[in-house]
Amino acid sequence: MLTKFQLIILTIFLALLGCEKDDTPPEPIVKRNFKMGFTSWPYAATLEAQQNTYNFLRDEGDIYAEHIDDKIPWSAWINNTSLPQEFVTNIESRKSRLIPTNQLLVSVSLFNNLRTDLAEDYDGFTPSYDSLNQRSIQEAYVKHLNYIIDALQPEYLILVIEANELLMNSPNLWEAYKKLISKVRSRIKSNHSDILLSESITLHNWYKPNGLDPTLSIEIKNYVNQNQDFVAISYYPFFQLLATPNEYQRAFDFLHQQTSKPIAFAETAQIAETLTVPNLNINIASNTAIQQNYLETLLANAEQEDYEFVIWWCHRDYDVLWQTFPPSAKDLGQLWRDSGLLDENGNERPALSSWRILFQK
Repeated sequence: MLTKFQLIILTIFLALLGCEKDDTPPEPIVKRNFKMGFTSWPYAATLEAQQNTYNFLRDEGDIYAEHIDDKIPWSAWINNTSLPQEFVTNIESRKSRLIPTNQLLVSVSLFNNLRTDLAEDYDGFTPSYDSLNQRSIQEAYVKHLNYIIDALQPEYLILVIEANELLMNSPNLWEAYKKLISKVRSRIKSNHSDILLSESITLHNWYKPNGLDPTLSIEIKNYVNQNQDFVAISYYPFFQLLATPNEYQRAFDFLHQQTSKPIAFAETAQIAETLTVPNLNINIASNTAIQQNYLETLLANAEQEDYEFVIWWCHRDYDVLWQTFPPSAKDLGQLWRDSGLLDENGNERPALSSWRILFQK
């Protein structure tokens, strides 16, 4: 049986074949109806690697993502003091590499890496608060977002990365979070009405959430359908040990049943090598065929369901960058290391050919 991806390619081929047998001018092939791209995550901590990454993003996509999932200079925003140079340099570096030919998604994290509380400041401390919704937090985060928007001028903005993880990990903060982000959203939309806004949701913890109260899924569904310009998805199917097209398709079918809003995959990937992290008791088998099957299933759904865009997490494996991680970050950082469409040596994986077939449509 042909997969959805193969049927799409067959349709293109038959259209071309039919045009060769007819003297009448061919009707143009329908253009791909969603945007495709990668995040700017580099494969090594060098200027050459950064520039190679942006060149790849320019050539192999029509959208790309700046993923700002790091510290927030809370103290500077709250007290109107000088911004940390590390933060300024980070944003200015991204600004200097803007790709004028491609649209831009900017994703910003309000929360720490564990999605349990606010992100840390550059001094390592989390700001104290009586309520997540208190005015000082709201004002600071609006300033933070406006600074990034003014610098990068995105077409799409994810106000908060993986918002549903807070509901799972710190449910006592959820109601205050909703009040906080409602005010933030309103103010950003008022100042930047042309930018489409969302908060990303992890599909691997929405579809068949392991051991979670099913009412959480209903809360997520209600939330995304009421408050987003588009539904932004973060999805890594290997977290659920999914490895076949049928398993992927069931996850996508679930997603399509939850919303009628435009869907966008703000970050996604499938590993192409077996993942073994002894300290985390993780051993997940994978290979290039499993990766290619996932990518083809994803792109077929994007085409058929009129997704807004698809962002693959990293274009190339980052083994070299991973070697520079501090010991405390190596286990977590390894999870996505081998998910590139290029391997660590820059060799093309089969999934890249599948990507290019639809990208060139």
